[in-house]
Amino acid sequence: MADINALLADYAAECADLDRILAPLTASQWGAATPAPGWTIAHQIAHLAWTDEVATCAATDADAFAALVTAAAPRALSFVDEAAEQIAVDPPADILARWRAGRTALDAALRAVPEGHKLPWFGPPMSVASMISARMMETWAHGQDVADTFGIVRTPTARLRTVAHIGVRTRNFAYSVQGKSAPATEFRIELDAPDGEVWTWGPADAPQSVHGPALDFCLLVTQRRHPDDLALRAIGADAAEWLTLAQAFAGPAGTGRAAGQFAE
Repeated sequence: MADINALLADYAAECADLDRILAPLTASQWGAATPAPGWTIAHQIAHLAWTDEVATCAATDADAFAALVTAAAPRALSFVDEAAEQIAVDPPADILARWRAGRTALDAALRAVPEGHKLPWFGPPMSVASMISARMMETWAHGQDVADTFGIVRTPTARLRTVAHIGVRTRNFAYSVQGKSAPATEFRIELDAPDGEVWTWGPADAPQSVHGPALDFCLLVTQRRHPDDLALRAIGADAAEWLTLAQAFAGPAGTGRAAGQFAE
């Protein structure tokens, strides 16, 4: 059983780390282009604010959420970007305040969900633990875009385990969005955590595996770095292929980042 309080504490800490980068930014800096094509800092935080609000809706008003899904259906490939565009034109102080209020509301909403209840979402229904994990993964990933915009190197934390776990769990999904069939057997994943521990997934005797720093794996599955720029090692042809298409986020296959884009 997932510890909801611990997950929410990690989510709050991840948001706070990003907030510390955002708080001193000037209005012009909010307009800076980020590594995500077409997205400024304002778009990045607008997206997080909107998604937190939608997650709160899913947790508190299933009918309203169902109506939102129905309205979005004709624009399935664009409605998320459209929401970010609409909010990003607001003054930066308003966007920041909206994101802060939204994540606070989401925390309260998720704490009130009855144990065992699944939340409706754009894909399969999600447990509260899965929803928190997804919000933390997105916050970390979009926070990476913000950090990269200003050349900030963030210190990796144990919270990366949640991001890595989603990356492992979405292996078969990553294949499906590429129109491919996933391998029939599991891989062994062994990642070097920030504190020197080794995080593992999959059978110890699996013939194919992935090894390397947890940070690099998280950058890979969120498509914030090109595979060639990461210290990940695959054993087996299928595992090597997975490193070229892994994605922890929902939706169509992402474009990722160019090789060498962040070379020093």
